[in-house]
Amino acid sequence: MRATFPAAARLHRPSEYMSALKGKRLARGALFVVTTPRDAPAGPDPARARLGLVIAKRYAAKSVTRNAIKRVIREAFRQKRHELPARDLVFRLHSKVGPFTLTELKILVRSEIDALLNRAMQ
Repeated sequence: MRATFPAAARLHRPSEYMSALKGKRLARGALFVVTTPRDAPAGPDPARARLGLVIAKRYAAKSVTRNAIKRVIREAFRQKRHELPARDLVFRLHSKVGPFTLTELKILVRSEIDALLNRAMQ
């Protein structure tokens, strides 16, 4: 099975983000909160999980940092997408990112995202 990250695997519309952000919180970590809509997914492929990212500039001031965080989350989601239940997941950065090197940040984000995805699978 190819583990690609097609457009159907992402949230696109503001309304999709709003329903997920107003929905229930699945898990919370040191940096991220994972939320999902209360109703069933209404995407083009309702049998698969979809990803949304909210990485605010006030919590990660540098664009390099924000983009690195997004890349790590997308890759972790891409690798576990086939195991996840069919629902929309929105990862929101909720606290300031400390003064880490980019390598340290990527390792920290990956470990937290893997833990949050494992909680979201239950």
